[in-house]
Amino acid sequence: MRAVTSDPDQLRHDIAVPHQPNYGRAETETIEIGGPDIVASRIALGTWAIGGWMWGGSDTRSAFRTIQAAIDHGVNIIDTAPVYGFGLAEEIVGRALAPNGRRKRILIATKCGLEWQGNKLRRNASPDRIREEIEESLKRLRTDYIDIYLLHWPDAVVPIEETAGAFAKLLKEGKIRAIGVSNLDRAQTERFSQIAPVLTTQPPYNLFERDIETDLLPYAKEAGLVILAYSALCRGLLSGRMSSETRFEGDDLRRIDPKFQQPRFNQYLAAVSALDGFARANFGKSVLALALRWILDQGPTIALWGARRPEQLGAIAEVTGWSLDKPAMHEIDRILRDTITSPVGPEFMAPPPSAAERLVA
Repeated sequence: MRAVTSDPDQLRHDIAVPHQPNYGRAETETIEIGGPDIVASRIALGTWAIGGWMWGGSDTRSAFRTIQAAIDHGVNIIDTAPVYGFGLAEEIVGRALAPNGRRKRILIATKCGLEWQGNKLRRNASPDRIREEIEESLKRLRTDYIDIYLLHWPDAVVPIEETAGAFAKLLKEGKIRAIGVSNLDRAQTERFSQIAPVLTTQPPYNLFERDIETDLLPYAKEAGLVILAYSALCRGLLSGRMSSETRFEGDDLRRIDPKFQQPRFNQYLAAVSALDGFARANFGKSVLALALRWILDQGPTIALWGARRPEQLGAIAEVTGWSLDKPAMHEIDRILRDTITSPVGPEFMAPPPSAAERLVA
């Protein structure tokens, strides 16, 4: 498979749909990424689901409205990638930000280092592939620069130093404003940083997936990196909208996600129910707001909120203007210990190694 460009006429028609008046919102929390030149909202819009691939398809009209809703709620950073819908997510973002000088006000984070061979996804972080990907992304995003460019996954075949060198060249050329890495551990991030200045790291991080707390999160705090926490709502589990009767169709990745398989699914649902009760009794908030606030209270973090419909972003105002103290954090940990007896991580999401990678391993 290759990156798919949607029908231009259809995309023009979809983006032309009028949006509703701006939403009222609380003061937006922000964080500097590498200094005052890049200031991001602490909630980012994630666009994996908007691209449709592994999420049961895409509705471009709803996607445009979702991007507008995020902006209206004070979000100024959108995270995307070429593999999200085979380029469709990037193209939607580019078209959504093109009118009225909107691009200059919104930060775009996108990625490289993956490619399709036939119908299989593989890692390729070679300098030649990165050079090819940046040009394709710039075209789809309708821009001449990318604010934050991230290596999507480590490639065991290509030395990290070579990959980092390619990023450093793009930074020097002005094609990118900042460098980030995604799904790299601390040691890999440190190696990368010796060649190119890393400002952000993007791991999976949420109430149910906390592996980074042992090493990567302390390192990020020490090194001054901003954490772009993806799967902030754990593929929708922490939205509070699921039940044991929830079913997933088509290519939806939750059909193979171990958290959504019984009997483990019921354990996570019990945790969500208990967390929701705790949040409402103590803060007058939903479990969704609690889950995002929890991420923001862990340090220099941005929570990536994946949404497909504008109404899914209505709770953004619930996330700001309050915080969790230590007793609340301890109670959350107790709830998780008591309800989830067989926890499982997000490892299933990793792209499989290529034949060359298996030989290296």
